[in-house]
Amino acid sequence: MPLTDRLPTGALRVFLRAPIVVYRAGLGGVFGHRLLYLAHQGRKTGRRREAVLEVVGYDSAIPEVFVVAGWGELSDWYRNITAAPALEVRLGGQRWPHPRHRLPTVEEKVLILKAYRDRHPRAWRRVAPMMGLPADPESAAAREHLRRIPAVAFSPAKES
Repeated sequence: MPLTDRLPTGALRVFLRAPIVVYRAGLGGVFGHRLLYLAHQGRKTGRRREAVLEVVGYDSAIPEVFVVAGWGELSDWYRNITAAPALEVRLGGQRWPHPRHRLPTVEEKVLILKAYRDRHPRAWRRVAPMMGLPADPESAAAREHLRRIPAVAFSPAKES
């Protein structure tokens, strides 16, 4: 059973939420392009919610950043942004108020995760099994699994 079959609780939850404090202090630049701060609106409460997510892909030319919902459709942040657009994204020293978002295709997810595996092989060896993914993101089994793992691509809002 992958770790991501249930939402994090206890010490794991505290550990995963710790980078939010760093972003709130204005020090998010220390994470470079590895972590993304996401502010979103709660789908039930309407209150501002925050999450810090690992970046699996970044295209500085667009710019566009890719994240994966490690806990699948159970991820609160994912459920919230499908109900209402994100309020803010911070990536390194950049801040994107009211960013655009889109859902990448399975083929895009395969390419993004393959590039992530090649850039960060040690992290991939830890993350892939937690998400229930095989070592090769291009395999048929991985493609099938990636159909059920949501991913989101964020980019700055178009200027008017």
